[in-house]
Amino acid sequence: MGRRTDPSALRWLIGAELGRYRREAPMTLTELSASTGIGKPKLGHMETGRYQQFPEDIAAVLRACGADQPAIDRLTTLAGRSDAKTWWAPWAAVMPDWFKTYVGLEGLADGAFVFESMVIPGLLQTEEYAQALTLGTGFVRPDHAERFVSFRQTRARRLTDDDPLTLHAVIGEAALRLRVNGDETRRAQLRHLATMSELPNVTVQVLRPEDGPHAATPLGKFVLLDFANVRPIAYTEVLDGAMYVQDPDGVRTYSMVADNLRQVALSPAESRALIRELAGAA
Repeated sequence: MGRRTDPSALRWLIGAELGRYRREAPMTLTELSASTGIGKPKLGHMETGRYQQFPEDIAAVLRACGADQPAIDRLTTLAGRSDAKTWWAPWAAVMPDWFKTYVGLEGLADGAFVFESMVIPGLLQTEEYAQALTLGTGFVRPDHAERFVSFRQTRARRLTDDDPLTLHAVIGEAALRLRVNGDETRRAQLRHLATMSELPNVTVQVLRPEDGPHAATPLGKFVLLDFANVRPIAYTEVLDGAMYVQDPDGVRTYSMVADNLRQVALSPAESRALIRELAGAA
């Protein structure tokens, strides 16, 4: 399948870029409307990604904001990409609305950095681990659990597709020791994690308490997504929703935290050895 196009996520990405260029200009929506001849309500919808953005309107907005021609070309080209069907549509009923945007963006991304302190990241989970975790959290209805696990497994194939996602995961040691549906499920999950870490597009590092303090100490899970045609974004989850960081300074802060985690955590080779050791002792 390769990179997965999601029209709504594409609109979201394009809108985020248009908003960034306008704020960097800097211009208000009223000023931009006067400069482009595009109505203020339509400009607002273009930035939120509520409706389809047309290449000619995108080009007019970017020119008014002083963007160079390569920027105009990459965003107008991006606007021309669409699929007849969103890839996650069969599982729409079992996903919260706030998560749909994220999985759409993940499907479009070229690379992702993920930090998880307490559980194995979703892209690296086995079916049994995912099912036990899903039932254990209580956020998915029991009658939806099997379909949600099916969605997770389809999502995980993004790592082994023809055009795979490049994933760098830093995982807290507590996640490796978390008891999920008994020892055999945990052993199988750790063996799977070690195997996945051998893929050329997957890097796994383990962060141990004895490795000392790090920049993510006050944070929980967060993700940095990189794209070929738009600037990176950061994503973090709260109890019943998500927060997206789009401004360059905010994204730069998360990038610095990611760099710190890479330095503090065990090396990929040491991490794989620890994972295999725990798989044998689990």
